[in-house]
Amino acid sequence: MLFICSKCGKGFTDSSHLLIHEQGHTEEGPFICPVCAKCFKSSEELVAHQHVHTGEIPLTCVCGKGFSCASHLTRHQLIHTNETPFSCSDCDKSFKSRSELLTHQHNHTEERPFTCSVCGKGFYRSSHLLTHQLVHTGEKPFTCPACGKGFTQSCNLQRHQLVHNDKRPFKCPDCEKRFKCKRDLLTCQRGHTGERPFTCSDCGKGFTQSSHLLRHQRVHTGERRFTCSDCGKGFTQSSHLLTHQRVHTGERPFTCSECGKRFTQSSHLLTHQRVHMRQQDVQSAVAGVNHTQD
Repeated sequence: MLFICSKCGKGFTDSSHLLIHEQGHTEEGPFICPVCAKCFKSSEELVAHQHVHTGEIPLTCVCGKGFSCASHLTRHQLIHTNETPFSCSDCDKSFKSRSELLTHQHNHTEERPFTCSVCGKGFYRSSHLLTHQLVHTGEKPFTCPACGKGFTQSCNLQRHQLVHNDKRPFKCPDCEKRFKCKRDLLTCQRGHTGERPFTCSDCGKGFTQSSHLLRHQRVHTGERRFTCSDCGKGFTQSSHLLTHQRVHTGERPFTCSECGKRFTQSSHLLTHQRVHMRQQDVQSAVAGVNHTQD
Protein backbone atom coordinates (compact mmCIF):
# COMPACT_ATOMS: atom_id res chain seq x y z
CA MET A 1 0.00 0.00 0.00
CA LEU A 2 1.29 3.47 -0.89
CA PHE A 3 0.60 6.54 1.27
CA ILE A 4 0.42 9.73 -0.84
CA CYS A 5 1.14 13.28 0.37
CA SER A 6 -1.83 15.48 -0.49
CA LYS A 7 0.44 18.53 -0.78
CA CYS A 8 3.11 17.39 -3.24
CA GLY A 9 2.04 13.92 -4.38
CA LYS A 10 5.11 12.12 -3.02
CA GLY A 11 4.42 8.48 -2.05
CA PHE A 12 5.57 6.50 1.01
CA THR A 13 5.39 2.82 1.92
CA ASP A 14 4.90 3.63 5.64
CA SER A 15 2.21 5.96 7.00
CA SER A 16 4.71 7.12 9.66
CA HIS A 17 7.10 8.32 6.95
CA LEU A 18 4.24 10.26 5.39
CA LEU A 19 3.37 11.86 8.75
CA ILE A 20 6.96 12.97 9.26
CA HIS A 21 7.17 14.25 5.66
CA GLU A 22 3.93 16.25 6.06
CA GLN A 23 5.52 18.23 8.90
CA GLY A 24 7.55 19.96 6.18
CA HIS A 25 4.36 21.40 4.70
CA THR A 26 3.03 22.87 7.97
CA GLU A 27 4.97 26.09 7.31
CA GLU A 28 4.73 26.72 3.58
CA GLY A 29 7.61 28.45 1.84
CA PRO A 30 8.65 29.10 -1.76
CA PHE A 31 11.92 27.12 -1.55
CA ILE A 32 11.33 23.39 -2.06
CA CYS A 33 13.84 20.58 -1.51
CA PRO A 34 14.12 18.53 -4.75
CA VAL A 35 14.82 15.35 -2.75
CA CYS A 36 11.96 15.28 -0.22
CA ALA A 37 9.75 18.23 -1.30
CA LYS A 38 9.99 19.89 2.13
CA CYS A 39 9.25 23.65 1.97
CA PHE A 40 11.36 26.48 3.40
CA LYS A 41 10.88 30.22 3.76
CA SER A 42 14.41 31.13 2.68
CA SER A 43 17.11 29.76 0.39
CA GLU A 44 19.50 29.65 3.38
CA GLU A 45 17.16 27.28 5.22
CA LEU A 46 16.89 25.09 2.13
CA VAL A 47 20.69 24.91 1.70
CA ALA A 48 21.11 24.02 5.38
CA HIS A 49 18.42 21.33 5.08
CA GLN A 50 20.05 19.70 2.04
CA HIS A 51 22.99 18.70 4.23
CA VAL A 52 20.59 16.15 5.78
CA HIS A 53 20.55 14.30 2.46
CA THR A 54 24.28 14.66 1.73
CA GLY A 55 25.43 13.87 5.29
CA GLU A 56 27.72 16.93 5.26
CA ILE A 57 28.24 18.73 8.60
CA PRO A 58 30.52 21.69 7.74
CA LEU A 59 30.24 23.58 11.05
CA THR A 60 31.92 22.22 14.18
CA CYS A 61 31.69 23.30 17.83
CA VAL A 62 34.70 23.35 20.17
CA CYS A 63 33.30 20.18 21.80
CA GLY A 64 33.49 18.33 18.48
CA LYS A 65 29.78 18.20 17.67
CA GLY A 66 28.98 19.00 14.04
CA PHE A 67 26.13 21.01 12.52
CA SER A 68 24.84 21.62 9.02
CA CYS A 69 23.32 25.02 9.87
CA ALA A 70 24.98 28.07 11.46
CA SER A 71 21.88 28.89 13.53
CA HIS A 72 21.91 25.37 15.00
CA LEU A 73 25.58 25.76 15.95
CA THR A 74 24.87 29.14 17.56
CA ARG A 75 21.98 27.69 19.57
CA HIS A 76 24.13 24.71 20.62
CA GLN A 77 26.98 26.94 21.81
CA LEU A 78 24.66 28.39 24.48
CA ILE A 79 25.08 25.04 26.27
CA HIS A 80 28.71 25.91 26.95
CA THR A 81 28.05 29.53 27.98
CA ASN A 82 24.89 28.83 30.07
CA GLU A 83 23.23 31.88 28.46
CA THR A 84 19.41 31.90 28.50
CA PRO A 85 18.43 35.03 26.53
CA PHE A 86 14.72 34.20 26.01
CA SER A 87 12.69 35.15 29.11
CA CYS A 88 9.09 34.28 29.98
CA SER A 89 6.99 37.35 30.81
CA ASP A 90 4.72 35.33 33.12
CA CYS A 91 7.20 33.65 35.48
CA ASP A 92 10.64 35.14 34.66
CA LYS A 93 12.05 31.76 33.65
CA SER A 94 14.54 32.02 30.78
CA PHE A 95 15.50 29.66 27.99
CA LYS A 96 18.28 29.08 25.49
CA SER A 97 16.01 29.20 22.43
CA ARG A 98 12.78 30.86 21.34
CA SER A 99 11.18 27.47 20.60
CA GLU A 100 11.81 26.34 24.20
CA LEU A 101 10.23 29.56 25.46
CA LEU A 102 7.13 29.13 23.24
CA THR A 103 6.70 25.54 24.39
CA HIS A 104 7.03 26.64 28.03
CA GLN A 105 4.46 29.43 27.66
CA HIS A 106 1.78 26.87 26.90
CA ASN A 107 2.10 25.84 30.58
CA HIS A 108 0.56 29.18 31.51
CA THR A 109 -2.25 29.10 28.96
CA GLU A 110 -2.85 25.29 29.05
CA GLU A 111 -3.84 25.63 25.40
CA ARG A 112 -3.63 22.31 23.51
CA PRO A 113 -5.29 22.93 20.13
CA PHE A 114 -4.11 19.72 18.40
CA THR A 115 -6.09 16.67 19.55
CA CYS A 116 -5.49 12.99 18.81
CA SER A 117 -8.54 11.44 17.14
CA VAL A 118 -7.76 8.03 18.69
CA CYS A 119 -7.33 8.82 22.40
CA GLY A 120 -8.29 12.50 22.71
CA LYS A 121 -4.93 13.63 24.08
CA GLY A 122 -4.12 17.29 23.33
CA PHE A 123 -0.82 18.82 22.18
CA TYR A 124 0.72 22.27 21.87
CA ARG A 125 2.06 21.64 18.36
CA SER A 126 0.88 19.71 15.32
CA SER A 127 4.32 18.07 15.07
CA HIS A 128 3.91 16.70 18.60
CA LEU A 129 0.54 15.25 17.61
CA LEU A 130 2.04 13.60 14.52
CA THR A 131 4.79 12.03 16.63
CA HIS A 132 2.26 10.88 19.24
CA GLN A 133 0.14 9.13 16.61
CA LEU A 134 3.01 6.70 16.03
CA VAL A 135 2.22 5.29 19.50
CA HIS A 136 -1.10 4.03 18.13
CA THR A 137 0.34 2.64 14.89
CA GLY A 138 3.32 1.03 16.64
CA GLU A 139 5.66 2.27 13.92
CA LYS A 140 9.24 3.31 14.74
CA PRO A 141 10.70 4.87 11.59
CA PHE A 142 14.07 5.91 13.05
CA THR A 143 16.40 2.91 13.35
CA CYS A 144 19.83 2.71 14.98
CA PRO A 145 22.36 1.45 12.38
CA ALA A 146 24.51 -0.06 15.13
CA CYS A 147 21.97 -2.28 16.93
CA GLY A 148 18.73 -2.04 14.93
CA LYS A 149 16.65 -0.55 17.75
CA GLY A 150 13.75 1.60 16.49
CA PHE A 151 12.45 4.98 17.72
CA THR A 152 9.46 7.18 17.00
CA GLN A 153 11.55 10.38 17.05
CA SER A 154 14.93 11.23 15.56
CA CYS A 155 15.98 13.02 18.77
CA ASN A 156 15.44 9.80 20.75
CA LEU A 157 17.57 7.93 18.21
CA GLN A 158 20.34 10.52 18.53
CA ARG A 159 20.24 10.24 22.33
CA HIS A 160 20.31 6.43 22.10
CA GLN A 161 23.34 6.46 19.79
CA LEU A 162 25.39 7.92 22.64
CA VAL A 163 25.20 4.44 24.20
CA HIS A 164 27.52 3.22 21.45
CA ASN A 165 30.33 5.70 22.24
CA ASP A 166 32.12 6.87 25.39
CA LYS A 167 31.88 10.65 24.86
CA ARG A 168 30.52 12.62 27.84
CA PRO A 169 30.69 16.29 26.77
CA PHE A 170 28.38 17.70 29.50
CA LYS A 171 30.12 18.38 32.83
CA CYS A 172 28.32 19.37 36.03
CA PRO A 173 30.03 22.47 37.55
CA ASP A 174 28.98 21.41 41.08
CA CYS A 175 30.19 17.80 41.29
CA GLU A 176 32.23 17.53 38.04
CA LYS A 177 30.29 14.43 37.03
CA ARG A 178 30.09 14.08 33.25
CA PHE A 179 27.07 13.12 31.13
CA LYS A 180 26.36 12.02 27.58
CA CYS A 181 23.35 14.30 27.11
CA LYS A 182 22.27 17.72 28.33
CA ARG A 183 19.06 16.41 29.87
CA ASP A 184 20.98 14.25 32.36
CA LEU A 185 23.21 17.23 33.24
CA LEU A 186 20.16 19.42 33.98
CA THR A 187 18.68 16.69 36.18
CA CYS A 188 21.97 16.46 38.12
CA GLN A 189 22.12 20.24 38.61
CA ARG A 190 18.57 20.27 39.99
CA GLY A 191 19.74 17.74 42.56
CA HIS A 192 22.25 20.33 43.78
CA THR A 193 19.93 23.35 43.67
CA GLY A 194 16.76 21.60 44.85
CA GLU A 195 14.88 23.11 41.90
CA ARG A 196 11.68 21.30 40.90
CA PRO A 197 10.41 23.26 37.87
CA PHE A 198 7.64 20.84 36.87
CA THR A 199 4.63 21.35 39.15
CA CYS A 200 1.40 19.37 39.31
CA SER A 201 -1.57 21.68 38.73
CA ASP A 202 -3.80 19.44 40.88
CA CYS A 203 -1.79 19.10 44.10
CA GLY A 204 1.21 21.43 43.72
CA LYS A 205 3.83 18.69 44.04
CA GLY A 206 7.08 19.56 42.22
CA PHE A 207 9.36 17.36 40.12
CA THR A 208 12.84 17.63 38.63
CA GLN A 209 11.80 16.01 35.33
CA SER A 210 8.72 16.45 33.13
CA SER A 211 8.47 12.65 32.71
CA HIS A 212 8.13 12.28 36.49
CA LEU A 213 5.33 14.87 36.50
CA LEU A 214 3.49 13.08 33.67
CA ARG A 215 3.74 9.78 35.55
CA HIS A 216 2.49 11.44 38.75
CA GLN A 217 -0.49 13.07 37.00
CA ARG A 218 -1.93 9.62 36.25
CA VAL A 219 -2.68 9.42 39.98
CA HIS A 220 -5.19 12.25 39.51
CA THR A 221 -6.56 11.24 36.10
CA GLY A 222 -6.78 7.53 36.83
CA GLU A 223 -5.25 6.81 33.43
CA ARG A 224 -3.87 3.27 33.14
CA ARG A 225 -2.15 3.21 29.77
CA PHE A 226 -0.14 0.02 30.36
CA THR A 227 -2.42 -2.99 29.88
CA CYS A 228 -1.70 -6.68 30.51
CA SER A 229 -2.19 -8.70 27.32
CA ASP A 230 -3.11 -11.79 29.35
CA CYS A 231 -5.87 -10.50 31.62
CA GLY A 232 -6.54 -6.90 30.50
CA LYS A 233 -5.62 -5.31 33.85
CA GLY A 234 -4.34 -1.73 33.51
CA PHE A 235 -1.43 0.01 35.26
CA THR A 236 -0.17 3.59 35.54
CA GLN A 237 3.49 2.60 35.09
CA SER A 238 5.23 0.12 32.79
CA SER A 239 7.29 -1.20 35.74
CA HIS A 240 4.06 -2.14 37.55
CA LEU A 241 2.89 -4.00 34.45
CA LEU A 242 6.18 -5.93 34.26
CA THR A 243 5.86 -6.96 37.91
CA HIS A 244 2.26 -8.04 37.36
CA GLN A 245 3.11 -10.14 34.29
CA ARG A 246 5.24 -12.39 36.49
CA VAL A 247 1.96 -13.65 37.95
CA HIS A 248 1.19 -15.15 34.53
CA THR A 249 4.72 -16.29 33.61
CA GLY A 250 5.68 -17.60 37.07
CA GLU A 251 9.01 -15.77 36.81
CA ARG A 252 10.74 -15.06 40.15
CA PRO A 253 13.99 -13.24 39.33
CA PHE A 254 14.97 -12.19 42.88
CA THR A 255 16.70 -14.98 44.86
CA CYS A 256 17.65 -15.10 48.56
CA SER A 257 21.36 -15.88 48.96
CA GLU A 258 20.68 -17.51 52.36
CA CYS A 259 17.99 -20.08 51.53
CA GLY A 260 17.46 -19.89 47.78
CA LYS A 261 13.83 -18.78 48.01
CA ARG A 262 12.71 -16.74 44.97
CA PHE A 263 10.48 -13.65 44.67
CA THR A 264 8.72 -11.64 41.96
CA GLN A 265 9.75 -8.28 43.47
CA SER A 266 12.98 -7.00 45.04
CA SER A 267 10.96 -5.44 47.89
CA HIS A 268 9.57 -8.86 48.79
CA LEU A 269 13.11 -10.25 48.86
CA LEU A 270 14.27 -7.47 51.19
CA THR A 271 11.34 -8.14 53.55
CA HIS A 272 12.16 -11.85 53.52
CA GLN A 273 15.87 -11.27 54.22
CA ARG A 274 14.94 -9.55 57.48
CA VAL A 275 13.73 -12.96 58.70
CA HIS A 276 17.28 -14.29 58.38
CA MET A 277 18.67 -11.19 60.08
CA ARG A 278 16.32 -11.67 63.06
CA GLN A 279 17.27 -15.34 63.25
CA GLN A 280 20.94 -14.41 63.30
CA ASP A 281 20.28 -11.84 66.07
CA VAL A 282 18.48 -14.49 68.16
CA GLN A 283 21.27 -17.00 67.62
CA SER A 284 23.89 -14.42 68.62
CA ALA A 285 21.91 -13.55 71.78
CA VAL A 286 21.56 -17.23 72.75
CA ALA A 287 25.25 -17.82 72.13
CA GLY A 288 26.09 -14.85 74.35
CA VAL A 289 23.90 -16.15 77.19
CA ASN A 290 25.47 -19.63 76.96
CA HIS A 291 28.94 -18.10 76.96
CA THR A 292 28.13 -16.13 80.14
CA GLN A 293 26.79 -19.23 81.93
CA ASP A 294 29.92 -21.16 81.04
